[in-house]
Amino acid sequence: MAERIERQSAYVLHERAYRETSALLELFTRDHGRVSVVARGLRAAKPRFQRGCLRAFQPIECAWLNRGELGQLTAVESVGLPLALNGLRLQSALYLNELLARLLVRHDPHPEVFDAYAQLLQQMPEAVDVLGFTLRCFEARVLGELGYGIDFGFDTSSGRDVEANGRYRVIAEHGVIAAPPLAVDSISGAALLALQSGRQPGAAELQELRRMMRTLLLHHLGGRGLNAWHVLKSPVTPADPA
Repeated sequence: MAERIERQSAYVLHERAYRETSALLELFTRDHGRVSVVARGLRAAKPRFQRGCLRAFQPIECAWLNRGELGQLTAVESVGLPLALNGLRLQSALYLNELLARLLVRHDPHPEVFDAYAQLLQQMPEAVDVLGFTLRCFEARVLGELGYGIDFGFDTSSGRDVEANGRYRVIAEHGVIAAPPLAVDSISGAALLALQSGRQPGAAELQELRRMMRTLLLHHLGGRGLNAWHVLKSPVTPADPA
């Protein structure tokens, strides 16, 4: 039996063409999580919905008819100004959309993640190092809300607190464990403590956190990486926050 969902706060994560004049939308909604809906006639000469309402990063309220895995969009309206993002901030916002579209299970609500995402879009910093750390904190929060959280301040191999001058490995199934001093895949305790406390780290620690979070996310993405990780044609640089 079809269920009518009304007045849901949402963002469009992804859009692709569907049949001749329609589109398939991946929506991130506050109370219903990630949902897939058909926007019938969206690509027609006289579209049924205002095209501008269904752009990425545009806060909306929408309604749809829920019919299992694929719903039908019935109404949409803007509830705020569209965000003007460019450069690294746009790249980072697109990365967030791909991350959520891949990581979130359909119809599994995570209102805390939704609120954090909406706030991050509105307050996305311009400074590269701050932006990079902001993304790392968001990634860690998403994993925590999904039940994959790690206490980055606790060494599970010794049962002691992480030490700033120590070296560690972070394993998805086991958390933080002590690593040999010269281990190539290790991360500094200082970097882990910065993430745990939300305190901005130095450039070297930020690069360590970026590598570590990619490894953790890759595990939870089933081993298939994100397209956003391969956007840059040049080798990874500190100026690539995602």
